Amino acid sequence: MATEPSAKVIDGKAVAKQIREEISAEVSKLKDAIGVVPGLAVILVGDRKDSATYVRNKKIACESVGITSFEVHLPEDASEQEVLKYISDFNDDPSVHGILVQLPLPSHMNEQTILNAVTIEKDVDGFHPLNIGRLAMRGRDPLFVPCTPKGCIELLHRYGVEIKGKRAVVIGRSNIVGMPAALLLQREDATVSIVHSRTKNPEEITRQADIIISAVGQPNMVRGSWIKPGAVIIDVGINPVEDASSPRGYRLVGDICYEEACKVAAAVTPVPGGVGPMTIAMLLSNTLSSAKRAHNFQ
Repeated sequence: MATEPSAKVIDGKAVAKQIREEISAEVSKLKDAIGVVPGLAVILVGDRKDSATYVRNKKIACESVGITSFEVHLPEDASEQEVLKYISDFNDDPSVHGILVQLPLPSHMNEQTILNAVTIEKDVDGFHPLNIGRLAMRGRDPLFVPCTPKGCIELLHRYGVEIKGKRAVVIGRSNIVGMPAALLLQREDATVSIVHSRTKNPEEITRQADIIISAVGQPNMVRGSWIKPGAVIIDVGINPVEDASSPRGYRLVGDICYEEACKVAAAVTPVPGGVGPMTIAMLLSNTLSSAKRAHNFQ
């Protein structure tokens, strides 16, 4: 009886744990050598449940590796000026090495104004236009790379997936994931296509990919028929779908139809437990790098 072929599961949770252990050791080294403890400031505006959860997870992760976390929680109706004041104070505070503004911001705030106020040396989210611009240019290096796409590439590296010369398709073109993921793949010498909402024949293009990174927020959009046999799939989507049998009334699924993908792909990330834990691990990694850079510590 031939068994169904099944894809290797890319365990983001396990890899993130390993990375946190490496960071923890580095943080201790930095503290012992020059008495510096990396610090991350997180600014949360409003009462979105999901945002509050993300911020709490970031705080717990910081504590687990010995990074100090500073947290500011402002009400939904706070003024843009108040947020900018906190950013300015953190910019000037030498014990803070990374500043993160939790998105999305309330609609009355200009996201661009606020993100651009974070000094580039502390932009651990990697969203400053100078960081993105350097990421896009050959022969330049950004101070920081956005955490989610960085985590995607780190998973490929740690699972020994060859990127050079491969065809990669990124589904989604957001500033946060799709666009920087495509730039990173290009830096790794992949041949990159971006599939988005205006793409004419997404299945056909995606089916040519050796590597797929999907970040669109459409549950189970990518079916087995979209996938080339032996492809490696990184699923960034975290989409709640109704599920009466689940205690919360919903469960989380990715952009990729996981059951179908497992029968075709060589390797695939689960949702949850794939990219999510990696994003936070990369945030810690960026914060550590920032502290080392600020003190010229190798």
